Order: sequence, then structure tokens, then C-alpha cells
Amino acid sequence: MTFFDRLAERIATVDSVVSVGLDPDPDRLPEHVADADLPRFQFNRRIIDATHEHAACYKPNAAFYEGADGWAALAETIAYAHGKGVPVLLDAKRGDIGNTARQYADTLDPDGLDADAITVNPYMGRDSLEPFLQREDKGVFVLCRTSNPGGADLQDLELSSGEPLYERVAALADLWNANGNVGLVVGATNPDELESIREIVPDVPFLVPGVGAQGGDAEAAVEHGLTARWSDADDAPGVGLVNSSRGIIFAGEEARGGADAYFGAAGQAARQLAERLNEYR
Repeated sequence: MTFFDRLAERIATVDSVVSVGLDPDPDRLPEHVADADLPRFQFNRRIIDATHEHAACYKPNAAFYEGADGWAALAETIAYAHGKGVPVLLDAKRGDIGNTARQYADTLDPDGLDADAITVNPYMGRDSLEPFLQREDKGVFVLCRTSNPGGADLQDLELSSGEPLYERVAALADLWNANGNVGLVVGATNPDELESIREIVPDVPFLVPGVGAQGGDAEAAVEHGLTARWSDADDAPGVGLVNSSRGIIFAGEEARGGADAYFGAAGQAARQLAERLNEYR
């Protein structure tokens, strides 16, 4: 089974397309975990306990796990999420050539971090992504149109063909999808662009960030971010992910009542986002 086959099953099981971003900023960890052994893992463990019933996927960002302790916390986090039956997408934005790319791709192996999917940067071309594309059972999300304002500096550049660069990236990703394991990262902050990219690649799942703290369009994220359905089965769900990080994991910062209230607020935020997105599915 490909990653997207497994993701389709998970989406159907929990009736949710929510991806929970696990970005444990050390400056925002609550006091009751900040002094613990592997505090980032202890924080993530409580978040996973609170949110897994509403999570189609977890998305840790590699930047929050730099250093030996951080890498250990990331490995523990992935293993713990798997124990709850939830796939993990490593947001690492890798993209290099030759042996370097092969080393990066090793993070997907069981003797590496054993992530189920990874984000990659296509700027250096297909050969920089080949080691990832060859992992038929792993998901590969190609950066296409990001939600940050500066993304327009390059992604909106008009090519000689008249198309913007991000549309060319979408078309290339479709060509690279020989193993059915390619998705696209497309932000939710510009619904028109989401729609135009979906028209180019009707069957490629999207990871749609920007719905939480960045205020992206939830309706457009669902309407254009999900494939129509993933198999020929009548009840097959549309496949794709809508991510929220800070809006879920730090939802409890104003909660009163200690650790239980703090992490309970994260669970409530995940449930509310799942219900909000389901209004448009």
C-alpha cells in the first residue's frame, strides 16, 4: 500500500482530514514539561494523547528537533504516534543532489526515523527528489505554493510559457508521480491559486497549511485540497490534509486548571477543526 492508501484508511476511520503540526517551540513549552527528560517528546506525547482521535496525520517540523536530544525526541514522537495508529509526515523540506539526497531519504527507513512521508523542495530538479520518489510506500509532498507572503518572490514568477512557476511545479510533480506517492504543499491563504492548481492536477493530494494561525480559507482548503476520492469504492474518502500547528498545540496557553486543562484544550481545538472542515467535505 502507498502512503496515500493508508492515509485514506485513516481519514475514513477518524472522519477527519486534520494534520496536527507538532512544533514544540522550547520557549512556549508549559512549565510542567519544560524540566522533564526529553521535554519536546513529553509535550508531544500529551498532545498526541489529547488529539489522536481527530488526527488523520501528525506533522512534526524538523526545525524544532535540532540537536541530539531533539532528534531523540522526534524518534520517540514518531514511534508514539504510530502506536496510536496515526501516520507521520516529517516536514523537512529536503532537496539536494547525489549522495546527500540519499542520506536525507534514509530518514524514511525503519532504522532511521521511520516517517511515513516527507516534504521536499523541488528547486534543484527531479534528480534531487529521486531518492524520495523511489520509496514507493512513502509519501513525498513537493513544495508548490506556500502560504508565506515571500513565497510570491519566486513562486509567482511568470515563465516564457505564460504560466507562473508554481503551476509548472504542479505539472512536473504530476509527471514525477509514477509510483502514486506524490502530493503537493499548497497554502490555504489564496483560494484562487488552490483552485487553479487543483485543475492542473485533479488526482494529486494536497497538504494545505495556513488554516490555523495564518487565517487561511477552510472551505477552499477542503474543496480544492482533497482529491474527489481515492479509489473506485463508492464510500472512498477524498484524500488530502489540512494542517494546523500553533492553533492546536498551543490552544491551552490561556486555559486554567493545570496540565489536564492545557492539553484538553488542544484536543478540543483538534475536534473543532475537524468538525469545521467536515462541513465542507
